[in-house]
Amino acid sequence: MLSRQQLIQQIKQKKSFLCVGLDTDIDKIPAFLKEYPDPLFEFNKRIIDATRDLCIAYKPNAAFYERHGVAGLQSLIKTSEYLPKDCLSIIDAKRGDIGNTSGMYAKTFFDKDAAGMDFDAITVAPYMGSDSVTPFLAFEGKWVIILALTSSVGSKDFQYLDTGNGPLYETVIQKANTWAGADRIMYVVGATKSTEFTNIRKYAPDNFLLVPGIGAQGGSLEDVCKYGMTKDCGLIVNSSRAIIYASDGKDFAEAARAEAMKVQQQMAAELEKAGVV
Repeated sequence: MLSRQQLIQQIKQKKSFLCVGLDTDIDKIPAFLKEYPDPLFEFNKRIIDATRDLCIAYKPNAAFYERHGVAGLQSLIKTSEYLPKDCLSIIDAKRGDIGNTSGMYAKTFFDKDAAGMDFDAITVAPYMGSDSVTPFLAFEGKWVIILALTSSVGSKDFQYLDTGNGPLYETVIQKANTWAGADRIMYVVGATKSTEFTNIRKYAPDNFLLVPGIGAQGGSLEDVCKYGMTKDCGLIVNSSRAIIYASDGKDFAEAARAEAMKVQQQMAAELEKAGVV
């Protein structure tokens, strides 16, 4: 488990707030890896070994493993066990259901004795309200990362709806803040929504924000930092495809490291500019 203070220490020590997304697609990994007994895990293992000193978090996306059934879940379990203990481990599962069902999801990803996984954090869809979120918060020391304002095209369908007291995403943040503090709850905010970060910080001044959307999706790291960074950094910026698929050859791990280092160096400059390090 990685506490808020430990997370901040990692950011300062590594001069990075990079999260490497392990969206491991069997159709995109180098062909030679398919000769291994577990191609997904072999790919992940080499990516982790190549980037662990440059990032502070890893985020496997559950869908890329569940599509393979039992074999994929075994790859996910092995990946979760291999993730460095000094990095925040996030399962991007976007779960959220009635209380009893959310409780089962929480056990799946948080209780090692239940399903072999012990992630530090999980992404959660808050549409069903507190019933869908509080079962995850029942696991002491675990983080819940709530979808607030996503980088998806369809975000405008619901997230910007006027509630009479501002857009719906503001209501989500304000309500979720009553369930737990900034040491337990983070929010997903897409990098392509950088101009909204100033507004979001009115309602979540201290919470860490998990920010997907830089790199392949076109979000600007500089803008994210300009509008969203706090005295403790307050950001975990995810990059998946731009790093893990930097090469489809035998040098894929080295290429991933080179891409991760580029991002880390940009992050170091932003942290120094903001006086965080």
